[in-house]
Amino acid sequence: MTQERTTGDEPFALPRRRFVRDAAAAATAACLSPGLLLGCRAAPGRADAGGADAMEQALEMMRGLAPLTNHGPMAAEALVALGRAGQVVAWVEGYRRRFTDAAPRPQRAVTRENWREALGDGRRVADWTEFFERELKEAAWTRVIEQWSAALAPGLAAAAAHGLIRTAHAARSLSVRETALRRGELAAGLGYWAAYYQPLPEATAAPPERLRPAQALGRVPLLPAEKRRGGSIMNALRGLEEFAPFAAAADLVGAPDEPGRFLSELTETFAGAYVERANRRNRIVLLHAVTGTAALRSLLPHLSPETARKVLRYGWQVAAALYSIAAGGPADGAPAGEQPGREDLIDRAVATEDEHAIKLTEACLREHALNPRPVYLRAALDAATQPMF
Repeated sequence: MTQERTTGDEPFALPRRRFVRDAAAAATAACLSPGLLLGCRAAPGRADAGGADAMEQALEMMRGLAPLTNHGPMAAEALVALGRAGQVVAWVEGYRRRFTDAAPRPQRAVTRENWREALGDGRRVADWTEFFERELKEAAWTRVIEQWSAALAPGLAAAAAHGLIRTAHAARSLSVRETALRRGELAAGLGYWAAYYQPLPEATAAPPERLRPAQALGRVPLLPAEKRRGGSIMNALRGLEEFAPFAAAADLVGAPDEPGRFLSELTETFAGAYVERANRRNRIVLLHAVTGTAALRSLLPHLSPETARKVLRYGWQVAAALYSIAAGGPADGAPAGEQPGREDLIDRAVATEDEHAIKLTEACLREHALNPRPVYLRAALDAATQPMF
């Protein structure tokens, strides 16, 4: 007989009856909450037939690209969500020319019995993708997301949160239309998350506080310059392992009573941090604190209340970690003058041909529609006008 789940990282012990009950409650709450409306159904302006066709073609064109640096499926889905499906194929055609290395080959099967030993092993990314392909054949994709979001949440920093972001774009795409290619993309996103799983330091006995995200940000200690590491964002985050003050950051915010509203506060806080702190040195890092937290919006409708609280806690922690390793120095600042409108911002983002600018613009416009704060538009303008590197 299946036992009740007693730990937060066991994806195979949630009884089906309890899962159906919790998932139904979460979906109902999500669709009734103003903060989650875009997660329940296709967002206004999203192309249905044309967008679906463009997304399918994009996924087919990007099969076999090396996963660690492949942001293409995420940006393609963002373009569809922005109503620019007609530009997807041309963008992907140019994007895939950057890739010379093929995707890694499978080594040894990940199974329900041995998955923990493969967690965080980037060499096993193909094994993980195959594992999730099998999981998605045996269960509904929404159930797989619920089970594995709970298991993988402590390592949400995976590949600078790209495991989460890719999973979220795939989930939103599947919520519009379920196809084999889109299920395959979800498997790739979850495989990416599991293979590059990266837990961050936590205090073992720190009592949780009840600060709001904007208040808590002022309490996040900045990693000293002499402890900051070069190289990838993943490597930079490892510097926090030797910085004891950061461990308490995860518990600066309390468990949210209203996940949708809390998420709006989270994205607004880090969009503000991006606008106030972004410069040529740190822009790409701070950007991921926005796109990473915004990505949670697409997962929440498919999560039980317990799992939603868990991923939001780690979403805050990862964004705070990115802020800790990157903040410092004056911001470059977006050009002064009148703030462009939505369509102008989209045009500017597409014109950059940069996947990060496209993803950030889409995330900011989506969050602005739910929480109309000017900071989102300022962040989108910065991404479309300032160099990413």
